[in-house]
Amino acid sequence: MPQPTTAWTVTPEPVDSPVATALWRAYYTEVSDRWYLLHEDRRTDPDELEREIAAGASGGLTPPDGRLLVARYGGTPAGTAGVRRTAEASVAELTRVFVLPELRGKGGAALLVAAAEDAARALGARRLILDTRGDLVEARALYARLGYAETAPHNAEPYAEHWFAKALS
Repeated sequence: MPQPTTAWTVTPEPVDSPVATALWRAYYTEVSDRWYLLHEDRRTDPDELEREIAAGASGGLTPPDGRLLVARYGGTPAGTAGVRRTAEASVAELTRVFVLPELRGKGGAALLVAAAEDAARALGARRLILDTRGDLVEARALYARLGYAETAPHNAEPYAEHWFAKALS
């Protein structure tokens, strides 16, 4: 008998919802811990984690200038992607692409990025940009696989080490 398949869904989510908050915490904890373990041989200080989570909660991802998308796997919240307008009307930024570690490798990240591209188009963008860190090799591989090209820096964010862009048709 065939095994049932679990479907991914992606829908907009308010940035202050409990689902968005829990996924933002998981995302920030992972990327922060990875950076500190690589550079300082320690995990993120819990007080710093709480301050940064509170400070970056909305991240410009609220309508009308941004969108937060949440992927669910079999109905369970599993990942996020966000888009926000930039100062240039035809350009949007992709941010917070994240899938829970236990659900990686099941196609959720590519689905989230595709949904984010659609959301960027709905915001009027013809080009999507993003930045990422060198140690996030999985992210860099994902973006390259999805047609993003590495570009010159478009910002001076302190943790940005690689910049990508993609024309949206």
